[in-house]
Amino acid sequence: MKLADQHTLRKLSARPGPRFGVAALVSGALVASAALALTGCSTAGKDTLALAGDNSTSMKMNSSLAGSYQVLTLNDRRDLTFNQLLGINNEGAIAGYFGSGAAGHPNKGYVLRPPFAQRDFGNENFPSSVQTQVTGLNDRGVTVGFWSRQNTASMANANFGFYSINGRFFAVNFPTGTPAKPPVDQLLGVNDHDVAVGFFTNASGVNRGYTYNINTKSFNRVQVPGTAGLGPSLTAAAINNNGDVAGFYNKTASQVDAFLKLRSGRFITIAFPGAAMTQAFGVNDSDEVVGTYTVGSGNSAVTHGFTWLGGQFVSVDIGGASATTVNGVNDEGDLVGFYTDAKGNTDGFVALP
Repeated sequence: MKLADQHTLRKLSARPGPRFGVAALVSGALVASAALALTGCSTAGKDTLALAGDNSTSMKMNSSLAGSYQVLTLNDRRDLTFNQLLGINNEGAIAGYFGSGAAGHPNKGYVLRPPFAQRDFGNENFPSSVQTQVTGLNDRGVTVGFWSRQNTASMANANFGFYSINGRFFAVNFPTGTPAKPPVDQLLGVNDHDVAVGFFTNASGVNRGYTYNINTKSFNRVQVPGTAGLGPSLTAAAINNNGDVAGFYNKTASQVDAFLKLRSGRFITIAFPGAAMTQAFGVNDSDEVVGTYTVGSGNSAVTHGFTWLGGQFVSVDIGGASATTVNGVNDEGDLVGFYTDAKGNTDGFVALP
């Protein structure tokens, strides 16, 4: 059922308003190729989707693929300067957090449920943690994310993965003998079969993607097929109910592309045409992939959101924002993410078709 059909949106707490450690889901400074590489396909087309910044008005999008969306800015009032919405399930529940992670401004996790009033922001923080991000959730009530006991000025804090079931928290960390110092291990997504995805960083600073089966407590690596050894640095960011995994990897030393790895083993490289960087953060059961791409470099770099389906890109931008990230998508095509507003605040948003 579509979220917009299921809930009344009259009483919305929709007010416009760097992660800790070397967390890679939403803030890594990465570079990607300027061409789309798809096995068996030519370079695909792209459209532009300009989402209106108005909190409660349904607006037409400038795209043949987009149709009509209702775009809502959703911030926890405990911190109107920094909110990120990172995942959405088919019931409309949203995973996210507030707080920039700077010293004295720790990340605090939450799950936001319709109808999205302030009272619907439910705290979710790993026990005894100083910082927590809730990064993903499924339709069965399982949430995943990562946590830290630190909130240092350098933001180089040890962090560890977790999953939560019915309010009970469990730590998850890939069994590596060569972790980074400080250690970095994060769960970023989970499907309805309770298979989570994430990554850890090794002592050489290389990210290693993996899946984790919550029921069997087993790990499996996510790698680029046909590469030597364990392959390039790779972050597994999302998984759908078919077992297809989305994320991003270092195609070369200076180029990072998004990918979709199907359960069959087929590996699809996704790079927005003309972009300097492409990262995938979400995928639904139709293999619609969402994420960000960057045009330009240095101070001139601009970050845009995107959706990708069957080789076709749609660029996603919130009107008036200097940067837009799409971080999650459910099976109805509802999008969540965040944007930088004119005041420099980071605001969460949901876009409902």
